[in-house]
Amino acid sequence: KIGFPHHMAMEKFGLREVDKHAVRKQQLAGLGVSVLLAVCMVAGFQGAHRASGPIGLLQQSSIGASALKMQSLANGTAPAAAAGNGTAASDDAPAGDGGSVLFIKDGSLGGLIAADIIVYVCGAVGVAFAYYLYWVVAKINLTPDAEEASLMVKSDKESDEELVVIYETIQEGAQAFLWAEYQICGIFVVGFGAIIFVLCSHTGGDWEWNIGGLTALSFVIGGVTSILSGYIGMMVAVFSNARTTVSAKFEGEEGWQRSFNCAFRAGGVMGYSLVALSLMTVYTLSLCYRQYFSVFGADGSRSIHYKHLFECLAGYGLGGSAIAMFGRVGGGIFTKAADVGADLSGKVIGVGDGKKLDEDSPYNPGVIADNVGDNVGDVAGMGSDLFGSFGEASCAAMLIGASSAAIAEAGWGALVFPLYISAFGILVCLGVSFVATDVYPVRKEEDIENVLKVQLFLTSVGMTVVMFPLAYGALPGSMDIGTIKGVTPGMCYVAVVSGLWGGCLIGFITEIYTSHSYSPVRDVALSAETGAATNIIYGLALGYQSVILPVIIISLIMFTSVKMCGMYGVALAALGMLATLATCLAIDVYGPISDNAGGIAEMAELPGDVRDKTDALDAAGNTTAAIGKGFAIGSAALVSLALFGAFITRASASMRPDKSLAAAGVNLLSPIVFGSLVFGAMVPYWFSALTMKSVGQAANAMVKEVARQWAEIPGLCDSAGLDFHERQEARAQGQTLVKPDYQACIEIATNASLREMIAPGMLVICTPILVGSFLGVQAVAGLLAGSVASSVQLAISMSNTGGAWDNAKKYTEKGELNGMFQFRDGSSIPLEDFRIAAENNHGNDAVKQYGATKGGKQEEVDVKDWLNELASKDPQRYIRILTGDEGVKTTDGRNCVYAGKKSAIHSAVVVGDTVGDPLKDTSGPALNIVMKLMAIISVVFADFFMSINNGNGLFNMGDIGA
Repeated sequence: KIGFPHHMAMEKFGLREVDKHAVRKQQLAGLGVSVLLAVCMVAGFQGAHRASGPIGLLQQSSIGASALKMQSLANGTAPAAAAGNGTAASDDAPAGDGGSVLFIKDGSLGGLIAADIIVYVCGAVGVAFAYYLYWVVAKINLTPDAEEASLMVKSDKESDEELVVIYETIQEGAQAFLWAEYQICGIFVVGFGAIIFVLCSHTGGDWEWNIGGLTALSFVIGGVTSILSGYIGMMVAVFSNARTTVSAKFEGEEGWQRSFNCAFRAGGVMGYSLVALSLMTVYTLSLCYRQYFSVFGADGSRSIHYKHLFECLAGYGLGGSAIAMFGRVGGGIFTKAADVGADLSGKVIGVGDGKKLDEDSPYNPGVIADNVGDNVGDVAGMGSDLFGSFGEASCAAMLIGASSAAIAEAGWGALVFPLYISAFGILVCLGVSFVATDVYPVRKEEDIENVLKVQLFLTSVGMTVVMFPLAYGALPGSMDIGTIKGVTPGMCYVAVVSGLWGGCLIGFITEIYTSHSYSPVRDVALSAETGAATNIIYGLALGYQSVILPVIIISLIMFTSVKMCGMYGVALAALGMLATLATCLAIDVYGPISDNAGGIAEMAELPGDVRDKTDALDAAGNTTAAIGKGFAIGSAALVSLALFGAFITRASASMRPDKSLAAAGVNLLSPIVFGSLVFGAMVPYWFSALTMKSVGQAANAMVKEVARQWAEIPGLCDSAGLDFHERQEARAQGQTLVKPDYQACIEIATNASLREMIAPGMLVICTPILVGSFLGVQAVAGLLAGSVASSVQLAISMSNTGGAWDNAKKYTEKGELNGMFQFRDGSSIPLEDFRIAAENNHGNDAVKQYGATKGGKQEEVDVKDWLNELASKDPQRYIRILTGDEGVKTTDGRNCVYAGKKSAIHSAVVVGDTVGDPLKDTSGPALNIVMKLMAIISVVFADFFMSINNGNGLFNMGDIGA
């Protein structure tokens, strides 16, 4: 409860009432989806253990063994006895004899029971721990009692009331956007599901409606789970942002620890719930399909058609990735249109007379939209993205693994080994999480990044230890995977660990290029001395340079894993990189929550100490978000390559064994392959052009709306031009300060994002389908290779460039550039001597100024307080200092250019930051989905492509023989 009328608060805050019935409808819809998924899980678990019989509406009898025609799974061997009698394949049968259907005899029941225990117990533990974290966060009161308030910095009652209103407004805005977006996604799921049903049923001369139906069902379940994952993440983020702000009000070490733990635990709610939900859903679906694709011998023994099972399961990854595309693009356009519009309006353009607004000023009409965007783009979109990576990597690994006779005959436990990686990852991440919150907690600003990095390192160490016995316990002693003979569990372990530590290395390298604790970002900030242009040039150069080491690491992982385990190794490496997904998600979500917490503190006009804490949390969050993007890009590259292998495997099953792409390889010198490769390398640039332009157009509309409100709403511009202390004085004198119409800016961002996300999404979805249909599977192979190679480089460059510009801005706003730039007044010291002195004496402490105290004595005061006083006493001199036309003295006597907030140098780094916003939060992250989505679509439609002129396409452009 809050102590003032809700309607009065909404009106005072420039907001319109939300339809409570619509909110209730959204909540019921979410509950219905959750119940549906729970019922599916229970039904699948029970049905998987039945001796025989149908599952759901699809009757087992519809898959008559004698009616199915396919090549042998066991490297082209035919079954030893008649198909469908429950007999396993014979490894001695002649290769490539065109044998009929091959059902692999099921292994021991113990493997199935062990898999059930591992997956469901680990999943249940993950869900339970997520609920525990939510319970801990929920105990934080937005209106602290008297005892808690005595330990906090003092704030006005009006500020505490506005904090609650802002919290509710951000929550309602985020819900409204997601509801509108997911309505469009729901229509897409139904429509594209129908396309999958028809096209995937056409696998040659016959129509196999059961295959198309099950693939479409997997797609729908994957899409719904992806929607649910994004919604959970967004709800947790908007629930905890204000609670992080309240926690930051505690003084001293208590404030640092409480605020960090709140944001980190809230991120953990999404991390553990998403991984556990994804794991149990894909496993339950696998159990259902396992039952459906089973036949039973006279003795009751079970044999399973694993090829069809995992091919139909691939639709699950497609559903997750397709929704992630719309979530990433739509959410990215929303958040960056609002962010860029608000930054340009307040920090660069200002309200006239040289007056600039602070970050998240409550008098900037675009600021609520900016804070809403942090949740719908950086949380909901990112959650769906990483859910898609997990689903696709798991499906690719199991699909490729099923093509090995040794893995298939070893039983269910060996086939679902890829899921064990994620299952045990939940337990390892859970144990390590207490290090950050209890064992080695944050007590000061310098601890934040160290604590987060320790999390990544310790979870990687834990998984390295756990995976060794797991690999040897689940996998057979020797496996033939494709053309790689004699693969051992140790080789699979090396593939997993190479992905695990490769992701960790990529993350730490990313930190070096995006954290202002290191020289690359500081160099970008220093380049702003001569304006925005040089700042942008330095940032672009940093982004290009940051590509080198991560790509080398990814290349080494690919080489090592393919050399030892074939494409199965690449899929395991991708899952290894995603093994610590619960921790990575917790750290990723921590960033937007901290950013929102800072925005709420600024909008509620809480004391500066609170904003200092949230700014520090946010700065570390920007770095860890960049680290998370490095993980996501690296895993996306490996997942895409694994899916490429799955596509080649599936397409080759319909070719002559001696002429298949799996055996002969993809000929790069083939005209159709090479041409398609170059075309595929262009697609990410086409996609980026669409998304970047969309952000620019929406931001342009946002700036114009802000300017309109400042010009047309009486008193708004005057209220915005006051600083914090002037507003406090005005309120004390009984003056009413005017607030803007936030809802208008939210509507601009919402409408733009929903309208503009369609074209990029359709580009990525339609391209592989059209290329495969008209040009054939060889063209698709070239398309995928080109898109992966291009997307990886572009995504890393974009993400790190934007991250560097963002943290260069934060480095500037901390005042660290003060004392670094010489003011040339004709009597300056030599430049080299100035630089040496600046290295030893810079920052806000270096430019403390003398001001009069109450006793009339001159004492050093903080430069920000001195400037605030100067703004009221001598406005003209204040403006000259901010614009760089007058210098300020340092404590060691040098004359320097002021380079803190609202200065000309600050405006230059803000321009760089706004250019980088769509790079790092819209186009860059979405490129992960570009390469994954194109690859998984190719896998799902591979049989359809092969049904058209033997895989040569309608134009018959390939050279695949009949």
